[in-house]
Amino acid sequence: MIDETQRPSLDADDSRASVDPRIDTPGREGLTGTAPATLYRPILDSEQVTLAPDGRPMEAQPAWRGDFPIDWPQDQYVERRDFMKFMVLTSLALTVGQFWIAAQNWWRRRRGQPGVQRIAALNELPAGGLLTFTYPGPQDDCILVRTRDNALVAYSQKCTHLSCAVRPRVEEGMIHCPCHEGYFDLRSGRPVAGPPRRPLDLIRLEVRGGDVYAAGIEARTI
Repeated sequence: MIDETQRPSLDADDSRASVDPRIDTPGREGLTGTAPATLYRPILDSEQVTLAPDGRPMEAQPAWRGDFPIDWPQDQYVERRDFMKFMVLTSLALTVGQFWIAAQNWWRRRRGQPGVQRIAALNELPAGGLLTFTYPGPQDDCILVRTRDNALVAYSQKCTHLSCAVRPRVEEGMIHCPCHEGYFDLRSGRPVAGPPRRPLDLIRLEVRGGDVYAAGIEARTI
């Protein structure tokens, strides 16, 4: 029977001792095909590195920063799920908007064009002048402009972006929306700058016996 005191210890026998399978540990140094452990340093993911808003290291931050840490990369990180949710909601909103415009046009065609309504006498509106009126209903504000070359144009006063009241700038040949700095061409009512993407609703005009009449309204998409 072998004396237990004479049995060689596994810890004393390096050839039989277990070896840490990780190659970045000191126990692997000196073995064939390995490198010093100092060669392998853990690399932190940029999304997990805590940075202060001013970019300086934490050692250079004031004492109160330790009580109110800010993980700057995580604060700027947007998950794929949140991004997809934003894209889906944006696409849905655009689709609903197009269907709403189409439904309004269908409803107008079904009920027919509004009746003819007198706006003002032509001699009351000099070249470069403008006035406001309501058409086809009492809550539908519109603008009538007589340009410098005596052309008559009329539009709904509601901006096609968020329905703010637009204001003509006859001298500049523009119609301005002050809410979000939108601009429309005075001649055509089409957007030229800012958030609006759809032209102003056009009011059809007729001149009868020296008077200007509103004879219909046209909601345009392009």
